[in-house]
Amino acid sequence: MTIDRGVEDLLRALAPQVLAALVRRSGRFDASEDAVQEALLAASLQWPEQGIPDNPRAWLVTVATRRLADAARSESARRRREDVTAAREPAPAPSHGDPADPDAVSGDRDDTLTLLFLCCHPELSPPSQLALTLRAVGGLTTAEIARAFLVPEATMAQRISRAKQRIKASGAHFRLPPDTEWADRLAVVLHVLYLVFNEGYMATSGPDLQRTDLTAEAIRLTRAVHRALPDDGEVAGLLALMLLTDARRAARTGPDGNLVPLAEQDRSRWDRAAIDEGVALITATLATARLGPYQLQAAIAAVHDEAAGDEETDWPQVLALYDLLARLWPSPMVTLNRAVAVAMVRGPQAGLDELVVLDADERMADHHRVHAVRAHLLELAGDPEAARASYREAARRTTSLAERRYLELCARRITPRATTSAMNMSGT
Repeated sequence: MTIDRGVEDLLRALAPQVLAALVRRSGRFDASEDAVQEALLAASLQWPEQGIPDNPRAWLVTVATRRLADAARSESARRRREDVTAAREPAPAPSHGDPADPDAVSGDRDDTLTLLFLCCHPELSPPSQLALTLRAVGGLTTAEIARAFLVPEATMAQRISRAKQRIKASGAHFRLPPDTEWADRLAVVLHVLYLVFNEGYMATSGPDLQRTDLTAEAIRLTRAVHRALPDDGEVAGLLALMLLTDARRAARTGPDGNLVPLAEQDRSRWDRAAIDEGVALITATLATARLGPYQLQAAIAAVHDEAAGDEETDWPQVLALYDLLARLWPSPMVTLNRAVAVAMVRGPQAGLDELVVLDADERMADHHRVHAVRAHLLELAGDPEAARASYREAARRTTSLAERRYLELCARRITPRATTSAMNMSGT
């Protein structure tokens, strides 16, 4: 059966809210998720024919609560406590005329945020945090997540199941973390969303350059966090960074599907509405919030997006922002990106000199993007043979087929350029 796109989008948006409401009530992640899936199935069958209820969220919560109660009543004696708890919460038969569940619509706007915190629990490994977030909050199926990370569906199902069991064993409760843990836990949530977006924008493996379903989910979930925490500078910074980066999506590939570097993109194809929103967001945030790394990265993205062409990019401003980012939040990837900005301001040899420090960093010495950036800078410096060798080495090391095709093409046709496409390969 084909589901109406509008209904499908609505169900995907409501699913994490409904799941959060049930987990908060029962504390049972697996059982709640099963109940929500049954409610979503019922909606997908009924709504296209009967129409969307006046309060679709309350309808779903009501149906899912009934399913949860039914499941509890059929369990063994050791689950009778959950049965009684579920029975105390009435679950009227759903219909378009039913009054809204007051608990479902009474402003529990933090439920999705709380669910995000639960999925990003520190007891979980980063891969498990990613998988559970995409499954429970992003609404992606286990098969979709498995395809995104190129693992068998059974493997991903086991990973998600173990993550839920780990949360249960940790004794975690469905509530926002205490003030003493808030900053660290929020940082994990933002990092997971950042990783989801990056995997979608530049897939680390597989034939496709990008996964628009992942970038869309990352932006949607970050918007949800921003609605719950509108005054948090880093939340706003991350949302702005995503918008400003994703705005270039349509121009990142040519008709043949091959990667088009930033310097060569047709900027008329960029999403101006997303750029305007991102620029407004980061401008307001920088003026009022405590500075953070996502805000600085968003500011750098804004400089690129506001330039009419690559030649008009304010590279000295980009370098100044990277200098600040490297001083306050140093990392190997910041060093790599900064080297490109140094090359654009001070010349390619200066940029190559900046890369030397990464050769001694075990985290980056074998990273394909180090070789890709070095190749671009060697090309600019007039050393075509060394550039060709670095392109080939980068192509050998990347696991992305789209990047490999691009790098191999560069190795075959090195030509002098006034500007560099290294910015695309350095992840900005």
